[in-house]
Amino acid sequence: MDADLFLVPFLAGLCLALLLPVLGCYLRLHDEWLAALSYSHVAAGGALLAMLGGVPAQAGGLLAAAAAALAKRPLAARLGQASVFPLLLLAGWAAGMLVAANHPLAERVGSALFDGQLYFADIPRLLWLLAASCGGLWLLRRLSRGLLLSRLYPDHFRLRGEAAWPLQGGFDLLAALLLALATTTLGVMATFALVFVPPWLTFRRAGGWRRGLRLAVLLGAAIYLVAFVAALALDQPFGPLLGLAAMAACILGGRRGP
Repeated sequence: MDADLFLVPFLAGLCLALLLPVLGCYLRLHDEWLAALSYSHVAAGGALLAMLGGVPAQAGGLLAAAAAALAKRPLAARLGQASVFPLLLLAGWAAGMLVAANHPLAERVGSALFDGQLYFADIPRLLWLLAASCGGLWLLRRLSRGLLLSRLYPDHFRLRGEAAWPLQGGFDLLAALLLALATTTLGVMATFALVFVPPWLTFRRAGGWRRGLRLAVLLGAAIYLVAFVAALALDQPFGPLLGLAAMAACILGGRRGP
């Protein structure tokens, strides 16, 4: 087996395996872990719709996810916070299925989006993912204090006479774009696994926020490494094996907790 052939895809996925658990910790902090599935489905549906207009699939996915993030607050005000992400998930899924049913090539493209296209990552995609991961981690670090305060001390911004929505809106947009980018590379369920499982395990074990972030990154990298090596060794699809590796991590490391 030519190791160089898989080096670029491995590094591309590793960038996301280090980023997504950190993003997942902030989503879980605000009880928005379902955002991973919602924005991923919206991105997949947007990518398929873009294909109908001759727009690159990745651009369509990013635009659709950004639109969903911008629509989150008005939808939450009208329908309730708990209803937003399930409805976005349904909208993305429905759009994708309708396009797949009415376009001769959409079903194949849709399958690639949901299963992931990690093995097709090239140098330009790797550079984009590296830049997005570094930029995303930097922005999360800049937003971290405000996000923590908005969760732990909800009245902080009101007492200071400041609006909390620019911070929340900026985080929503950042999360949607990063999840859309991850979806077009890893696929919907692999992205969800890396966003959900490491923070889920971390929140039951870590004794502090920074320690929890570090532990989540280590868990995400370990799950990704096991899945990637197993996929190559067994000649199996990467996404399902990452899902199984994540589930194994939950069984081995999980315990009763809040």
